[in-house]
Amino acid sequence: MDKNLRTELQAIKQIQQDIQSNQSAQSRLIQQRSENDMVLKELELASEDAKVYKLIGPTLIKQDPVEAKSNVNKRLEFIQGELSRLDTRLADYQSKAAKRQQQAMTYQQELQKLQQAAATKPAA
Repeated sequence: MDKNLRTELQAIKQIQQDIQSNQSAQSRLIQQRSENDMVLKELELASEDAKVYKLIGPTLIKQDPVEAKSNVNKRLEFIQGELSRLDTRLADYQSKAAKRQQQAMTYQQELQKLQQAAATKPAA
């Protein structure tokens, strides 16, 4: 029984680490989405004949404004898809954690009952 409880607690700890990792990834994607939203707004404010440059490594490369908008929109779609995937995964982790916590509480209650029974048993 004690071994089962330790196994459940270890699984809960791993799921909590997975949740934290998932939330970190979500934070990074939210930041990227915000940055790309700002870029898109700037591109929409720019005139049709504006010069747009893309930073590739240490070099600025001239880019067509329409192509730049398209690239940013594609990036935003990808980021939104990843955020949706991470939301689904987070809900799954939380569900697993709740089930494991319930199982751990059950094991803990059974262990306490066994310990109380052993303590109240008369010595021979």
